[in-house]
Amino acid sequence: MNKHLPLRAAALAMAVAACLPAVAAVSADEAAKLKTDLTPFGAEKAGNKDGSIPAWTGGQTTPIAGDKPGGRRGDPFKDEKPLYTVTAQNAAQYADKLSDGVQAMLKKYPDSFRLDVYRTHRTAAAPQWVYDNTLKNATRAKLVDGVVTEAYGGLPFPIPKGGAEVIANHVLRWRGTSWQEPVTQYQLTADGKAVLSTEGVIDQQVPYYMPDGNLADFVKANEYSFVKLVNSGPPIRAGEAILGRNQLDGAKDQAWVYLTGQRRVRKLPNPCCDTPTPATAGLMSFDEIEVFAGRLDRFDWKLVGKQELLIPYNGNRLLQPTTDAAVLGAHHLNPDHVRWELHRVWVVEATLRAGQRHQAARSRYYCDEDTWNCVLGDRWDANGQLWKTLSAQTFVAPDLPGTVIGAFTMNDFANGSAYIGNLFNSRSAQYPLKPRFADSVFTPEALAGEGVR
Repeated sequence: MNKHLPLRAAALAMAVAACLPAVAAVSADEAAKLKTDLTPFGAEKAGNKDGSIPAWTGGQTTPIAGDKPGGRRGDPFKDEKPLYTVTAQNAAQYADKLSDGVQAMLKKYPDSFRLDVYRTHRTAAAPQWVYDNTLKNATRAKLVDGVVTEAYGGLPFPIPKGGAEVIANHVLRWRGTSWQEPVTQYQLTADGKAVLSTEGVIDQQVPYYMPDGNLADFVKANEYSFVKLVNSGPPIRAGEAILGRNQLDGAKDQAWVYLTGQRRVRKLPNPCCDTPTPATAGLMSFDEIEVFAGRLDRFDWKLVGKQELLIPYNGNRLLQPTTDAAVLGAHHLNPDHVRWELHRVWVVEATLRAGQRHQAARSRYYCDEDTWNCVLGDRWDANGQLWKTLSAQTFVAPDLPGTVIGAFTMNDFANGSAYIGNLFNSRSAQYPLKPRFADSVFTPEALAGEGVR
């Protein structure tokens, strides 16, 4: 555990030991702060005392030079230089701004891993209708036994009172309505070799964020997210496909896979938690995708507080190289293309709930206050050893508008391997926004039709 974790006094007062059976919405008076001292998403609008974190002034909503609609994305900060660099040699100087996992990476890979720290930009933004729904959710949304209820079209808990609410905001964060991700994904072996595990196209749609929808219609289905991945490579996996339909009640999630050797669609029995996911060739679990994508009812959640932390942010820099080789290091992303900034994050700890089973006995997540993207996560095994560290690279997308997760990484300290998912570098399109997909796109029947080889 990081003994230097600084806590704000106000956050200490609202720290809770576990996810309560039911968490109520805030009062109208408290929700009114979303129009004054807080951003529409619930972050502190003001900057920090020394100005290293600026005030939020509306985010990045103007087009970026170099952006090509439906194609590759530019970098709004391409001319900036690092303010300073954190290495294994000076890490102690910045220990109170580093997560346990980042400190472990600096120690394990002292000659290759570093943090180039740039000026902080608060680029988070969303459409006005998402802000309006977030205000509505603040006074009506509830968390009942780990399931979000009475929420639609915005963050459910912009003024969180517990750790589970912070994680629920990450799960239901704003990232668009319908989009596509042409991706490549790699395993990095312990001896430093990059092995292509996935080349394909991911279609995603979030019924929870339909601009013409409403709460009453949404609760009839409660399916908040659809995702489909169809592989075109590597050759051994070409034609494979996976489809997921996720509900607010994670116990009702459904997933199917198409396996070319069997030439049939099979329903997955447990698309959750620490089950290995076929989307990463089984190298990561379902709930490690994009740092966390699991059910809330498996853990007790503790809101530790807020911290100023160095985190990956505004990473359009990572999108600029046109080959995967340029951004892949032997054990992690090439730090030449990774941008770190100082931001305020919510710190949340998860402890395995009594009677539940999971390979990770304890986890800690660091979630950006502006976007609610949980961009760093650490997991400990049953013996109390730091087992894995997870990260997510965000980038600015003014066409949404928003600052969203692109690539994600996992490093396993136990066996020395790593995984890097959702790289866009070698692809001609980087997170292109799409018109609303037909409902038939996200069905087992569609999976069978697209996966055949």
